[in-house]
Amino acid sequence: MLLAEIARTSQEIAATSARSEKVAALARLLRAAEPDEAPVVITYIAGRLPQRRTGVGWSTLRERHEPAAEPLLTVAAVHATLDRIAAVTGKGAAAERKRLVAELMGAATQEEQAFLLGLIGGELRQGALDALAVEGLAVAAGAPPEDVRRAVMLGGSLGTVAHALLADGPEALAAFRLEVGRPVQPMLAQTAKDVDEALDRLGPCALEEKLDGIRVQVHRAGPVVHVYTRTLDEITDRLPEVVAAAMELAVEEAVLDGEVISFGDDGRPRPFQETSSRVGSRLDVATAQVALPVAPVFFDLLSVDGRDLLDLTTAERHAELARIAPEPRRVKRLVATDPADPATREAAREFAARVLERGHEGLVAKALDAPYSAGRRGAAWLKVKPVHTLDLVVLAAEWGHGRRTGKLSNLHLGARRPDGTFAMLGKTFKGLTDAMLAWQTERLQALAVSDDGWVVRVRPELVVEIAFDGLQRSSRYPAGVTLRFARVLRFREDKAAADADTVDAVLALRA
Repeated sequence: MLLAEIARTSQEIAATSARSEKVAALARLLRAAEPDEAPVVITYIAGRLPQRRTGVGWSTLRERHEPAAEPLLTVAAVHATLDRIAAVTGKGAAAERKRLVAELMGAATQEEQAFLLGLIGGELRQGALDALAVEGLAVAAGAPPEDVRRAVMLGGSLGTVAHALLADGPEALAAFRLEVGRPVQPMLAQTAKDVDEALDRLGPCALEEKLDGIRVQVHRAGPVVHVYTRTLDEITDRLPEVVAAAMELAVEEAVLDGEVISFGDDGRPRPFQETSSRVGSRLDVATAQVALPVAPVFFDLLSVDGRDLLDLTTAERHAELARIAPEPRRVKRLVATDPADPATREAAREFAARVLERGHEGLVAKALDAPYSAGRRGAAWLKVKPVHTLDLVVLAAEWGHGRRTGKLSNLHLGARRPDGTFAMLGKTFKGLTDAMLAWQTERLQALAVSDDGWVVRVRPELVVEIAFDGLQRSSRYPAGVTLRFARVLRFREDKAAADADTVDAVLALRA
C-alpha cells in the first residue's frame, strides 16, 4: 500500500464530523491493506507510531523539503525508515536522524509530507481514535464490533488483531483469549463526587481504598512471574518484592490486578513521587529495594489456574482472590449490600473517613454484579476523592520570568474531546516546586513542536494531575468553563494522554 492512501484517508476523516462516514473511510482503507501491512496502517491512521518514540524533535521537523512529484512511498518503506531513525543512538545521532528524515520527506509528496509531519510530531488530529479504528476494522472484516473490541483488549494490540482479522476473517477472533504472560488492558473507573453519589449510582457495591501507588498487573505461571504497568510495559526486573509476593500465593497460575505502593514506618503511604521513582528505577535495583521497599496490594483476580474470570461478577472474583491471597495482600474494603439503608450509608461514610485518615487518596466503589471490562472506563467502577482532581494533558507552557526566568512555568491544560483532540480548560503555575519546574522544562522541551519565544507548544502526551476548587464559566475557553484555583499535584508519567479525563467528565462536575 502507498502512504498516499493513508494520507488521503486521513484528510477524508478530518473533513467530516459524522462518525459513520469516518468509520466507512477507515473500512475502505483497511479492506485495501494486505494483512502484513495492517498493523502499521491501522496504527498510523489512529495517529500513532509503532516505534512510539523516534527522537525526532521540532527543530528537525520544521525544516522544509522539496516534495516528490508523484506518490511512490510505500507503507513498508516508511515503517523501515522510521525503525532506522528510532534505532539511531550515540555520537552524531541528531545529525543522522536529520539526514534520514530529510531522505524520507524528499521521497514524499506534499500531501504525504503533511501527514508525516503530523504523525511523527504527534500532532495528527483527524479524529481517528482507537475506538473508531476498531469499528472500521470490524466493518472491513465483517466481524461484530464488540468481538473485535474484546479481542483488542485481550490481545493488547490493535495491530495484532487487525493482522489476524484481515488474514483469517472473523474466526480469528476466537484465538484472542486471556493468557497468562500476555497483559490485558486494565479496567478503569469513572468519577463520583462523594460516597453517597457512588451508592446511588451503583446500588450494591464494594468500597475499596484508592491507593496512591502504581497500577500493576501480575502474571504467574508456576515459577515464572511477569509484572506489567497499566500501559502494558514489563517491569518485572525492577520489582523483586512483587515477584516474591506472587510466588507466595496459593495458586499455580494467576493474573492479578493491583497497586504497588510504599509505606513509611508509621504505616502510612509514602508520597506518590517516591513510589513512582522507585518503580521507574532500572539501575541498581537491589540498593533501591533497600532504600525504598514496595509492596503489592491486589484488588482483582482475572484468571486462576486456567480459569478465565473476566465475566464473573465483582463479588465472585473477590471470593476467588480471598481464597488465594492472604489478607495483608488484599485491598481493604467494605461491602454495601443495601445502599438504601441509612445504617449502610453511615458505615460507608465512616469507612471513607478512615481511609483518608490512613493517608490514602479516596475510594473506588465497584458494583458487586459487574464483570471485569478490560480496557473500558465503564460506569461499574467509580472513584471518589475528597477534593476535585483531574488528570489533564499539557498542551503548552509559557517561559517564566523573574525567579522562573529560563524555566517553562505556566502550563496550558486540556481535557479530551470525543474525537481525540483536546479542549483547553485554563492555565496554572501554582503548586510547582523548583525541582518540578526543572523537570518539566526538560521534559516539555523534548515534546516541543513550536516555540515563539513566549509559548512553547508541545505534543499532547504529558499527563498532569490537577487539584482545583471548582469550575466557573468562561467564554475564553472552548468548553465554556475554566478551573478555579487550579494547582499541580504531580505529573503522571504512568498514564497516557488517552487516559486523561474527558471534557464530558469535567462538565459533569458542574452539577
